[in-house]
Amino acid sequence: MIRKFNSKTPNIAKSAFVSEAAYIVGDVEIGQNSSVWPGAVIRGDFGKITIGNNTAIEDNCVIHSGTPSTVIGDVFIGNRVHIGHGAVLNCTSVGDDVLIGMNATILHDVTIGSKCIIGANCLVRQGMKIPDNSFVVGVPGKIKGSPSPDQQWWIKEAHKVYARLSRKYKAEGL
Repeated sequence: MIRKFNSKTPNIAKSAFVSEAAYIVGDVEIGQNSSVWPGAVIRGDFGKITIGNNTAIEDNCVIHSGTPSTVIGDVFIGNRVHIGHGAVLNCTSVGDDVLIGMNATILHDVTIGSKCIIGANCLVRQGMKIPDNSFVVGVPGKIKGSPSPDQQWWIKEAHKVYARLSRKYKAEGL
């Protein structure tokens, strides 16, 4: 379901796939070949949410704009980002080529650099600044180094898998 709010209508690229069971409202922009899967909620009501190209937002994710410091706050999510099932993002920005693991929680005012992996079930504390090429795990999340070559598969390939899958869903009218 795609809804206008506060005079803002989501702007979604024609090549993007949005499940009919997703909810997208307000000041949201979704780029080329990106996908939003069932149960995902993207609420651009306290600021603009910009999602880049070839980015996958899996089932039951929540992305919400805003920040406790000023209430109004934009969210920027880069290109080739893969957000795993059930992740919650209230951050400021996510760079390019990032994996956010299943059920990860990214709190307000967090910035995540490019080529990062945030582990499943990780809790990234409010205001944390994560530099490029970081591997973050734990509760609370801690930087444990750089992603290993095996982990980098997710950064390099997952977006391609989901782009192909979303094209199949679109072709079947889903």
